[in-house]
Amino acid sequence: MNRDHGGGIDAARARFGGARADWLDLSTGINPRPYPLGDLTAAGWSVLPDREATLALERAARAFWRVPEGAMVLAAPGASSLIARLPGLRPVGRVHIPGPTYNEHAASFAAHGWELSDAGEDPQARVIVHPNNPTGRFYGAGDLGAPLSVIDESFCDVAPERSLVAEAVRPGVIVLKSFGKFWGLAGLRLGFAIGPADLIARLAEMLGPWPVSGPALELGTRALNDPDWARLTRVRLNEDAARLDALLRRAGAEIAGGCPLFRLARVQSAREWHERLAERRILVRVFPWADDLVRLGLPDGAGWARLEAAL
Repeated sequence: MNRDHGGGIDAARARFGGARADWLDLSTGINPRPYPLGDLTAAGWSVLPDREATLALERAARAFWRVPEGAMVLAAPGASSLIARLPGLRPVGRVHIPGPTYNEHAASFAAHGWELSDAGEDPQARVIVHPNNPTGRFYGAGDLGAPLSVIDESFCDVAPERSLVAEAVRPGVIVLKSFGKFWGLAGLRLGFAIGPADLIARLAEMLGPWPVSGPALELGTRALNDPDWARLTRVRLNEDAARLDALLRRAGAEIAGGCPLFRLARVQSAREWHERLAERRILVRVFPWADDLVRLGLPDGAGWARLEAAL
């Protein structure tokens, strides 16, 4: 199954030239102004992560996302590592994944032998990306109902009031959280699964010992215990998303969806937009299933002037 993603700077350089530092990568939905790293302890790098460090991170995650009593929290080396293992939680059957959406879910289920099904076929598993990538659609508790129901909230920290984490106490429900998008630290590789104890225990067994690095445990705990940074970041992201909408409309695009971390624009020719911007060393996301949609992440600093000039 095709697994196309944003972030393909190497392929863009091979076609359009330029050094990596020349490129403005707007093909991902990663916060361009990440959480400040600060100082990390020497032990975080040199000592095997102990149980207390893991528990501290899980406690911070539980408080930040208001995880309900009865649901468990599991830290993992990125949400992608959890996505790759989720199909193994149930016997192979039919899975419904409303699309278009992030394609790793379908690829993972297909790799485990699952059959992709339509909504009306009473599937054994359902995956909703909430808010959806790239459309920005939010779902509700009524969209669950399969014996295994996965809620991918990788982008939901921009709108915590819309989170479905309260559903994580229901049998068969798993909520995924990503640390790479809202906090802008995709290279840290940190993600979370939230759900009933039986499913979380099985995922933990699949991940094996010490799945999360010491620096990720330390920095993740610090960030999740910093609600003021999160609150101010949401304000800025909403302001920047409105600014990007205005630029796109002036360039003749129609805003077709998205969330505060990325915007989905309808244009006359997505391929032409992609190529003309790439010639100016600006990478945006296009999709094999649509010739009129372009997705752009947020620029920052001098990137705003570069994008405006290119548009």
